[in-house]
Formats: sequence, C-alpha cells, structure tokens
Amino acid sequence: MSERTVPLPFPIDLPRTFFGIRRGRHDPTCRIDGTGIWRASRSPAGPVTLHLVAHDDRVEAEAWGPGAEAALDAVPSLIGCHDDSSDFHPEHPLVERLWRDLSGVRVPRSGAVTETLVNVVLEQRVTTFEARRAQSQIVTRWSEPAPGPTELLLPIDPEVLANIAYYDLHVVGVERKRADTVRRVAASTRRLEALVALPPAEAHQRLVQIQGVGPWSAAEVALVALGDADAVPIGDVHLPAGVTFALLGEAIDDDDVMLEALEPFAGHRGRVVRLIGAAGIAAPRHGPRYAPRDIRDQ
Repeated sequence: MSERTVPLPFPIDLPRTFFGIRRGRHDPTCRIDGTGIWRASRSPAGPVTLHLVAHDDRVEAEAWGPGAEAALDAVPSLIGCHDDSSDFHPEHPLVERLWRDLSGVRVPRSGAVTETLVNVVLEQRVTTFEARRAQSQIVTRWSEPAPGPTELLLPIDPEVLANIAYYDLHVVGVERKRADTVRRVAASTRRLEALVALPPAEAHQRLVQIQGVGPWSAAEVALVALGDADAVPIGDVHLPAGVTFALLGEAIDDDDVMLEALEPFAGHRGRVVRLIGAAGIAAPRHGPRYAPRDIRDQ
C-alpha cells in the first residue's frame, strides 16, 4: 500500500464531484461508503484501487496495486483540485446561489477516457436501469478483482472487451449498435487515452469522429475524464427542459434554447449544468425515464 496527503486549494465535495466517475450506486468499480470513496481503475502503470478520505483542508489517499504511485500522483486532478473557476462570476440569481452553496462540486479530470466512454455508450438510448445493469454484468463476467482490501472489480480490460462476441454482449442486454460501438471504442483505447494531452475542443472533435460517438457522449467524457468545465451534453432526453426550467423558469425541451440560456456562462456551461443537477433541480417529468441518446446516431 502507498499513501499520500493531498492539500486542498478550496473545499471539495468528493461524493458530488465523483458524479459521473461513479456510474450509479451499484457501480462494481466504485463505491462511496462511511469510510470514504473507493475506486478501482486501470492505467498504463497497471491496475489500482484508490481509497480517498476527505477532510476540511486535505484528502488522505491510499492506493494498492501496480498502478498505486501513478494513481496517487493523479489524485489532485481526479478530485478537481485543478478545476479553474477563477473567472466564474455568475450574475444569474439562481446560479449565483448555487455556486455559493455548492462550490465544492468540482469538475474532475480522471484521465480515464476509454473507461468513461465505454460506460457512456452503454447509457445511449436505454433506461438508466438497463445501462447500469449491463455495465455491472459486463464487469462481473469478464473482469477481475481489484487489488487491495476491497470487493471492487476492475473496469473491463479494453483488449478483452474488444474481442467479446456480439452474441455474448446481447445476452447481458447490449443490442447490436451499442455492442459494436463499445467494442470499437475498446479497440481504440491507445489513441483515446492520448486525448488527455489535447485541448478540449480538439479532443471533442477526435471523439465524435468515432462511429457511434456523438455530441452527448463526447461531452460526458469531457466532463468526467478531460476536466472540461464548458462541455454541454447535446441530445439528452431531459437536460434541456431541466436547464431551461432552472435558468428561464420555463421547461423548454430544445437544445438550441438550452444553449442560448447557457451562453452567458461560456467557459463554464458544463459547470452550471452540474450545479443544477447537484441541487436536484429538474423540470416536471412525464412518462418513462430514459437515459440520454446520441443524436448523431438517429
């Protein structure tokens, strides 16, 4: 085991910042409990399990596995210490209040592009329940235990995922289009992981060049893996209505109207979306609750 103390440049709400890194309460690779946050991941340095405990002015980190030292080096980025909000001064009354009350909700930079994109693709065009179930079954069936004193599993090895037959993915609830996309993503892991070194706009363009990956998926990856506070998921079933309800007082299910409402926050539009979500603000919903879809693939 390796240990590290990470000083905090500002208060950080770890559980809320980990929204998106942890894909739901039953994510087999990430757990939040009374002892802190546990996260299993893969990196070029090897598999690792990370345990984070937050204090007012610091985070105590422990890590197990071949990738322990590299994971500890990356903790400040992972938890949002490098999230620059110095030019974010919202004048909208609601957003100003949310930022005052929820400024500990930061934009993380996990660097795990392939891992994040695989999970995001599984969430395309299905209910959240179906997506979470598929992720859990894939990891349980084809991955292995994470190192350290935990029952977590590692994210599936991209090389393994790329070679799983469509029929086997169909059995765990992933239909042809998503199955083809996740395998395509897994086979592209080397160039995907290189995106962390690119400016956000260029990384976004590289992501949407992958067949089956559209603006929504690219933005979700940018908000979680690339630390892009301006990324806005386009094509989400519920997001436009929720954002316009919060900012305009009227739920309008239109991406263009949502983007217009977010324009005053350019540079931090994704941050505003996250703050609205963290506050639990949502437009009244009717009918089944479906997960987002990628409009590029319709």
